[in-house]
Formats: sequence, C-alpha cells, structure tokens
Amino acid sequence: MEWTECISKAINYIEDNMTEDLTIEGIAKHVAVSPFYFQKGFAMLCGFTVGDYIKKRRLTLAGSELVSTDAKIIDIALKYGYDSPDSFTKAFTRFHGLTPTSVRKGEAMIKSFAPLKIKLTLQGGFTMDYKIVKKEAFAVIGVSKVFSYDEAGAAVPGFWAEFAQTGKSERICSLYGISIDENMEGNSFEYMIADNYNPVNDIADDFTTKVIPEHTWAVFACRGAAADTLPDVHRKIFSEWLPNCRDYEIAAGYNIEMYSDPAEYAGGVQDDGYYCEIWIPVRKK
Repeated sequence: MEWTECISKAINYIEDNMTEDLTIEGIAKHVAVSPFYFQKGFAMLCGFTVGDYIKKRRLTLAGSELVSTDAKIIDIALKYGYDSPDSFTKAFTRFHGLTPTSVRKGEAMIKSFAPLKIKLTLQGGFTMDYKIVKKEAFAVIGVSKVFSYDEAGAAVPGFWAEFAQTGKSERICSLYGISIDENMEGNSFEYMIADNYNPVNDIADDFTTKVIPEHTWAVFACRGAAADTLPDVHRKIFSEWLPNCRDYEIAAGYNIEMYSDPAEYAGGVQDDGYYCEIWIPVRKK
C-alpha cells in the first residue's frame, strides 16, 4: 500500500470511530503496518502525532455538540473518551480557550480543527546521501528515560537540557541519541543519550548500559545546522524514502542519531557545515 493511501485509510478509520476506543495498535493493524512505523510516518507526514490528531478532532466535535444540542456536558465528555467532567473541562479549556459551561451559555466562540484530507501532489525530486552498512552488536553507556510518542516532541529536548544541567554531559560524550521501541507496538519508547561503552571502565550508578543488536543499517548523512537538518532528513526518510524504497523495509524499532563533536565546528551544532547521521535498521524485502 502506498504511504499516502495508508495515511488516508487511517484517517478515514479514525473519523469513522471517533467515539470508540481508538488505539495506535488498532489503527496500525487496520492499515497493515507496524505501530512504530505508523506513528513515525504519520508524525513526519502530518506534522503532529496520531494522539494529538485524535484529541483535537474529538474536542472539535465535542464543542460542536455543545453549541448545537441540549446533551448534558457529562454525556458529551463520556462520548469523546473523558471519564470525568474535570478531565474534560481541563482538556476542553486548553483547546478552546474557555470552559464547556461558557460555550453552552453562548458566551464565546469555539475552535474548529478540520479532518485531514490527503491530496495528490508532486513530491520527491530531492537528493539524499545514504549508505547501507552491516554493523555488529555494540554496547553503549548513558542515561535513558521512557517517553510517550505524544509527549516526545517537547519532552526529549527537556531531557537533553537536564543531561547538561546535571553535569552528566561532562562525564560521557553524547555521541548518540537512541530511540528504542523493541516490540514496535506500544505507545511509548525508551530514549537514550549515550556514548560507546568501554568495558574496562566502571559504570557509575547514574548511568546504564545497553547492547544495540547486530543489524543492517541505512545510514543517512545530515549536513548543516542540526536543528534544521535532522528534522528535515527524518521527515524525508519516513515520508519518502522508506515508503518508496523497492529493496529495503524497516527491520526493528531503533532510530539512532549519531553526532559529530560540536567543538570541531565554529558554530557548534548550528554550524552550516555540521555533520551528523541518522541510522535506521533495515532488511531486504
């Protein structure tokens, strides 16, 4: 199935089941892809997570019902997946900027988040530098934390800031940023800031080690300011390269960013010549 067709089918399924118990696993199964690949691809192609899309659409529909029907607020809350008036009010207020009670009284306008529509556009035509490399298992050492896919966009940068503020960045080199979702079927993943592990060194209590299994990796070059090039290459990998690659498919729930030493560049990670890589485990189709 083409990637745009897959996303379109997923959106239609979500819209048809908006008041049901929607799960990433269930949606991904409906479109016959792994939850890991589906979440990554959806976010890269659409600009927000599946969870964000569902939440905004439900709150849009809930607001519409508040102004167009006499249904009780608690009934609308339950219909769109909120198990208490308090949780519904908090989510509703964050999205619409006012409480459900205010909307019911007709005191202000509400927001509308329209359903996504996939349109056929001319894409591709870009150049990507990559190589296919078979790499034996290797051990890394660092700090790790589990994040949900929905919160990762804001939480992972905060984890990096904490890593620097606590002085851990002075004790190990942050060579890698590693996302790990070994089962490729959950709503969360482990993220690790890490360096290569040297077994002759002791492991401090506040660090952990992990073995990255042997894989064949598609290694993509990223050149330029990291804040711009990394997201751009990630998007192209999951929205263009993987869906259109005739020879390889994603093989495991790993996603590794490998960083050059910022000290080697005048502008650090924001230097126009800064180099880093994205590694994706692949296998022959």
